[in-house]
Amino acid sequence: MKEYNLSDRHIISLKEEKLALSTDDLHVWYGTNEAIKGVSLDFEQNKITSLIGPSGCGKSTYLRSLNRMNDEIAGTKITGEVLYEGVDINSPQVDVYEMRKHIGMVFQKPNPFSKSIYENVTFALKQHGEKNKRVLDDIVESSLKQAALWDEVKDSLDKSALALSGGQQQRLCIARAIAMKPDILLLDEPASALDPISTGKVEETLLNLKEHYTIIIVTHNMQQAARISDYTAFFYVGHVIEYDQTSKIFTRPKIKATEDYVSGHFG
Repeated sequence: MKEYNLSDRHIISLKEEKLALSTDDLHVWYGTNEAIKGVSLDFEQNKITSLIGPSGCGKSTYLRSLNRMNDEIAGTKITGEVLYEGVDINSPQVDVYEMRKHIGMVFQKPNPFSKSIYENVTFALKQHGEKNKRVLDDIVESSLKQAALWDEVKDSLDKSALALSGGQQQRLCIARAIAMKPDILLLDEPASALDPISTGKVEETLLNLKEHYTIIIVTHNMQQAARISDYTAFFYVGHVIEYDQTSKIFTRPKIKATEDYVSGHFG
């Protein structure tokens, strides 16, 4: 693999009044392995930001840090700040479960519960005390519509979610996440296990969702990043080397490592 000068960086800063989330000098260790090495990024409201880079470079670790999913991994140590509405989400006084209502997540493989479509969407709502059937019905319909799934399942809401296709299951997981009305939606390679048609539907769904949500997505698919994201961050061995508008990253990158990666000449 080529050697790159890791002191070469191009990282834009965004206007503070438009920020949905930011990280300041974020470091993440798994035991003695430092997976994230001082990453500072700003995420603009109602935009899609793609996190790209080679396997093992820290993209997913960073994404999971944005709503404390790394808390589940033994031996994890985090320093620096993840700022949401001016509060560091790693502060001891932060209620993790309350925070995750505002910063939702969808994982790489569709993971619906072995329950009905309706129960999948309402599960977290009921866990948080919502019992009004009319309210639940309205949220199920609005969430499935936002996830572009309503027309396909509206007559079979009592059907098992496991009977849906992979693409439908992933859109159901998106509906389940947005049922909590988060401000931010994190997605870790949400289309990597899907066929091209299902991938297209998920991408179209995300483009429509950014009107209401700030979306941060990890993807290995360069075409996907170019198609749907407003901003792109290029990760390399735990660092962010370049962060800019997606159009610039893919047509006029400032850093050689970024140019090599997006052009397929990396390594």
